[in-house]
Amino acid sequence: MAVKAADVKDLRAKTGAGMMECKKALEACNGDAKEAEKYLKEKGLAAVEKRSGRATGEGIIVTKGDSKKLAIVELTCETDFVSGNAEFIATGSDIVAKVFDNEYNEVTKDVNDMILELATRVRENMTVSRIECIKASANEYIASYVHHDKKSAAFVVLKSDNADALENEDVKKFAHGCCLHLVAYTPQYIQRDDVDAEYIKEQNDIFMQQVAELDKPEKVKEGIVKGKMNKHLSEICFLDQMFIDDEKVSVGNKMKELSKSAGGTLSFSKAVLWQLGAK
Repeated sequence: MAVKAADVKDLRAKTGAGMMECKKALEACNGDAKEAEKYLKEKGLAAVEKRSGRATGEGIIVTKGDSKKLAIVELTCETDFVSGNAEFIATGSDIVAKVFDNEYNEVTKDVNDMILELATRVRENMTVSRIECIKASANEYIASYVHHDKKSAAFVVLKSDNADALENEDVKKFAHGCCLHLVAYTPQYIQRDDVDAEYIKEQNDIFMQQVAELDKPEKVKEGIVKGKMNKHLSEICFLDQMFIDDEKVSVGNKMKELSKSAGGTLSFSKAVLWQLGAK
């Protein structure tokens, strides 16, 4: 049957499918616009299913929150072109808003349907790969940061034995700075106690081999190894790294300084770095 150009245009506006696809759908459905829309959706879902095995190495990380609650979501797709697409980014904003409102901590059907709807139109494999919703207690403060490319993000939950200390502007600035620090320096661990004992032993053996040929007493060699280990741990542990906003002092010592000036002992309930594709 003959299909009107206006009907093709209307169907394209509703579905985002190509002009020829819309024309073929209307022809297949005898000009019934609703059936044609359903036809295109089913066709799109089939195409998505075929693409489900494709790697999704691109994507974005999005957040929504305030000082008491934060939602964070990672969406992945196949290409960098799609990850920078305004519609993909808008869908991410809609999804993180739903996660925030419903306090989801796992990918639910309604969340998955939101990305699936876009995937059927764009014809690219997409997933909501992880979500998290964090809530602060009365004596906690949340800060977060998403890098401009949306490929990495960080959040911290700062705790104090005096809730009033969390209202201090320097403390808030410090919390935000810690998020920037996590993204910029990507520490492997938060504190030294988190470092695996096997890793410590392996690194110590490496340093011992490095000094084995030195013409020095064993105690001196041991001191050199200890110094190397201390330096290495200060490079990979968040609390030991020099703070991004004040490189004369470590993150941990900066927090101690603020604890005194703000009138409450500060500590981290959480300090988390998200990088696209890393879990």
